[in-house]
Amino acid sequence: MISRGTAGFEGARVDRIFNRRLPERQPAAVVRPETEADVVTAVRLARDRGWQVAVRSGGHSWAQWSLRDDALVIDLGGLREMEYDAATGIVTASPSTQGGAELAPYLAERGRFFVGGHCPTVGIGGFLLQGGQGWNARGWGWAAEYVVAVDVVTADGELVRADATQNTDLYWAARGAGPGFPGVVTRFHLQTRPLPGHVAHTVQAFDLADFDEVMTWLHETHGTVADTVEIVALTRTDPHLAPGPVLLVTALAMVDDQHEADQALAPFRTNPAIDRAILVIDNEPTTPEAERARQLEDNPEGHRWAVDNAWLSGPASEVVPAMRRAYTTLPNEKAFTIWFSMAPLRALPDMAFSVQSEIYLAAYVPWEDPVDDERHQAWLASVMADLAPVTVGQYLGDSDLRRRPHRCLSEEASARLEQVYAERDPERLFVGYLAQASVRRPLVG
Repeated sequence: MISRGTAGFEGARVDRIFNRRLPERQPAAVVRPETEADVVTAVRLARDRGWQVAVRSGGHSWAQWSLRDDALVIDLGGLREMEYDAATGIVTASPSTQGGAELAPYLAERGRFFVGGHCPTVGIGGFLLQGGQGWNARGWGWAAEYVVAVDVVTADGELVRADATQNTDLYWAARGAGPGFPGVVTRFHLQTRPLPGHVAHTVQAFDLADFDEVMTWLHETHGTVADTVEIVALTRTDPHLAPGPVLLVTALAMVDDQHEADQALAPFRTNPAIDRAILVIDNEPTTPEAERARQLEDNPEGHRWAVDNAWLSGPASEVVPAMRRAYTTLPNEKAFTIWFSMAPLRALPDMAFSVQSEIYLAAYVPWEDPVDDERHQAWLASVMADLAPVTVGQYLGDSDLRRRPHRCLSEEASARLEQVYAERDPERLFVGYLAQASVRRPLVG
């Protein structure tokens, strides 16, 4: 254990935290367990000392959920496990396992695939606990739906298995409660999918002057596209295409063969602005590895970040104007805004994750100089305010609830999570959410 005020504490306090816009929050101590037994010991130590417990899995949360004043930070980076069962297709992995950089190649060697996070360095722990918006979520569902069991250290300092038949309250909460989960997950048991037989993408680039026409068409079309296609529209700066930001419409087909990809991607040839496109790539073969490499370029290490998101709903005549500034006024050349299709919406299973809509929008702003903090955060707050009339909630994974609280769980799920806490952690050993009340806040806007 590394206590506050001792040698090495500052390094341990911020170790593996991706967002380098670091807060001043000062934990009481940091512990780095290497076994599940060490986690049990750490939780019991916190109880004895009167400390709360915060957990760090992959360190990728934008709001740095694991940094809490006067709490014991249990840093799970030392738990390193991956094990695949060919008979069931289930892989077990530790929370700090990086979904793209570690789990994906491990599974690919075995002909399997998991719907992990797009950025390869994201740890599976926080990603899964918050629902897990992974590859082709519109067709394959949320990554949390593939969690078949979790091993959990409870507030009582006991290690238990939670699944559909035992400790079902913890199993329900582990799929969507995020930092509000009342326990330390030490191992995830995940159902995998067969590795796609063929992967191909369509990419269209447009001048921002075409934003309204292209996005209106996409808004009205995306729900009709085959559910084997991930659809993302984004604005980003690519000097190979233009000196300033461009609008990219991307479609990734993860299918059995080239013919199926061609049919699945055909709707994108009807884009009414395609004759004015700066670039058109149509049904070009690609690989999961190449797609992850592009994601890594967009998510550079060592940067300060401001990120926010919204679930959007409404007609194109209302949604497209509301999101225009988030796309057409990026504050720097590294910033990007994404539009992610979830249409047609799939029914969710019984899990804590409970708020979604047919369109997901998130804006990501990385920078390096602290002098730019205020300007970038002000831009983000301003463009998110534009979205308020068509916003129905937020996704925990891209949220900082201290800055713009909105609904992340349904009212029913929020009440149920409170009951889980009342039974499992009545003394609130686990820190819960930053700005916890905002998660239960009724829908606004």
